[in-house]
Amino acid sequence: MEHSHKQPNLEARVKKIIEVDGLKFKDLNNSGKLEPYKDWRLSPRERAENLVSLMNLDEKVGMMLINTRKMGLSQEDKSKTSHDGVLDEAIVEKGENIFAVSKIWGTKHTIENMHLRHFIHRDNWSPAQMAEWINTMNEVCEGTRLGIPCLIASNSRNENAEAVFGMNDAAGIFSTWPGTLGLAAAAKGDIKNGGDSSLISQFAQIAHDEWDATGIRKGYMYMADVVTDPRWQRTYGTFGEDPEFIADAIGRIIDGFQGETLGNHSIAMTTKHFPGGGARENGFDPHYEEGKWNLYPTPGSLEKYHLPPFQAAVEHGTSSIMPYYSIPSIKKSVVQEFEGQEIPFEEVGFTFNHYFMQHILREKLGFKGYINSDSGITNKMCWGVEHMSEAERFAKAINAVTDLVADTNDVENLKSAIKNGWISEKRIDEANVRLLTEMFMLGLFDERTYVSPENAAAVVSNQANWDAAYEAHKKSVTVLKNSNQTLPLTSESLAGKKIYVEVFHKEPERAASYTEKARKECQELSQFTLTEKYEEADIAILIVHPKSGAYFTATPGLLELELCENKTLTALDGTTYEETTLSGIDHLKEVADTVHVRGGKVIVSVNVILPWILGNVEPLADALIAGYDTFYRAQFEVIAGNYRPVGVLPLTLPASEAVIAVDENGKCVSRNDVPGYDKDKYMPEGLEYAYKDSDGNIYKLGHGLTY
Repeated sequence: MEHSHKQPNLEARVKKIIEVDGLKFKDLNNSGKLEPYKDWRLSPRERAENLVSLMNLDEKVGMMLINTRKMGLSQEDKSKTSHDGVLDEAIVEKGENIFAVSKIWGTKHTIENMHLRHFIHRDNWSPAQMAEWINTMNEVCEGTRLGIPCLIASNSRNENAEAVFGMNDAAGIFSTWPGTLGLAAAAKGDIKNGGDSSLISQFAQIAHDEWDATGIRKGYMYMADVVTDPRWQRTYGTFGEDPEFIADAIGRIIDGFQGETLGNHSIAMTTKHFPGGGARENGFDPHYEEGKWNLYPTPGSLEKYHLPPFQAAVEHGTSSIMPYYSIPSIKKSVVQEFEGQEIPFEEVGFTFNHYFMQHILREKLGFKGYINSDSGITNKMCWGVEHMSEAERFAKAINAVTDLVADTNDVENLKSAIKNGWISEKRIDEANVRLLTEMFMLGLFDERTYVSPENAAAVVSNQANWDAAYEAHKKSVTVLKNSNQTLPLTSESLAGKKIYVEVFHKEPERAASYTEKARKECQELSQFTLTEKYEEADIAILIVHPKSGAYFTATPGLLELELCENKTLTALDGTTYEETTLSGIDHLKEVADTVHVRGGKVIVSVNVILPWILGNVEPLADALIAGYDTFYRAQFEVIAGNYRPVGVLPLTLPASEAVIAVDENGKCVSRNDVPGYDKDKYMPEGLEYAYKDSDGNIYKLGHGLTY
């Protein structure tokens, strides 16, 4: 690879800058000499190999771990901070909170003595504050023996969502777009209208600019998983169920964030969760033991549905790939092949699975980057290797070609695995070269160590980015049903009519605050006259936000997809329990009936974060729309006809509980490993998978009405 010999603009805050051949270099180890790793004229790989030859074992071990790191601003006790409150220096004892699986030390100790250089950033402060924090971390790094900088990773920050640790860590600070499903709904709508997915390229480009300015240079995103099991709680973080579309979207995401090749302004992507997390066992997720299996009951499903988006990620040069926690199940799967070759299933989580990582990902797909495990694989989510010690789990993962182990600072166990001879020094060096090559390519050793907090603030406040995001919100709105042309509610059709707006949620206190927000945003559209009494309304706009399941714990029985309140369900152990996915459902019916009795119209909007079964609300609606964490105001604009609806469903909504019923042996009537649009191929006689409404619309992948 040709490298420019143009003098980079170097900033050193702790070490000196030396001059050689009339050029300037950072003297990162204070030697006064120009070792190859400091020489920006050499290739990133040459520099990485030289640096690894200078590192001691402790430095190499620290390089292979990435851990969540709080900002000093998030530390309430300011005596536990350093650098004027910027860095968090608190010590958290092992087991003190759910994330302290081993003792957590302060920032300086973690960088200087434990030698970690990769950190996950989950806080949500201003761009300037984040930039200053990252700069300060790098200042501490620069002061260490070899001056190796750090790399900050984050989950998505550009999508509107309710906060969920580990998934929606941060939202609302960077330009705020609809959820991933909403991006898919909007882009698929453009495709249906003869366009393409360039909306996703635009999203990636704008998000890239904001991240780059702030100094967050690594994205734990996006999910290339294809949704095939409707009860999977993580559906909302995906691009839906269409493998071809997802492959295209993932390619555009990588091109937009990384550019042609990794360089000084790239955001390195970690595409997840190889080889596809969608093939769940009846929705249970491997964040907890009940969901530790991936099932492939259908011949060819792994190759046909689940792997294509990862193939695209590799072709577009994704910098790293994150394997899922789950184990491929032998007894609940049929033989799967890839490129005509049978895949042997070793019943261990994919991070530990040498065949999947080495033979399929590296050799068959040709992946050149590094493998970044998901969080907690050596302690909490160590499926298939529970019987091993933590040091043995490290060895199993790293020998299965995992290079970076996530959300841990457990240097002791990794080091003892090496000392015991379970991992070769050669393998440790290989992982370090891969990890450091990325850092050199990103310019972290040279001109991109530090960023300007003022510039971060300016880039993120650019109104054009927020306008583009808002346009995507409007585009994502999907009209599922529109009986007798209820929509749009134009000024003419609204003459003298009163509108009632209410938001429903699983949590009543959220419903109240969201209702207030929705009414305020509805009021901003001049053609709407609002009333706070549904008894006198001519039109009701009812926005529902159902919620089901939890991220880190299994539901007692199967995840509930109906919109219900205090519904009695049977747990897997035979006991009964009550489930609510939407509070106030009787009140919702009461409002709808009252408006209908007066000859009025009811518009229902459903927030699709899961493929809900809509039988309890659709019949009440004259018009039914879907949003995907879509802004209320954008929905009102579509309802009002100020914006022509474009969005289409990115996944199929199931007809009823009957089409996802699970028998006493845990077998689902519809295939767990097949997307909704193809499930009918495998359904028993007389059962059709997709929901059909009272107007005869079928809520299948790609359905969306317009006017």
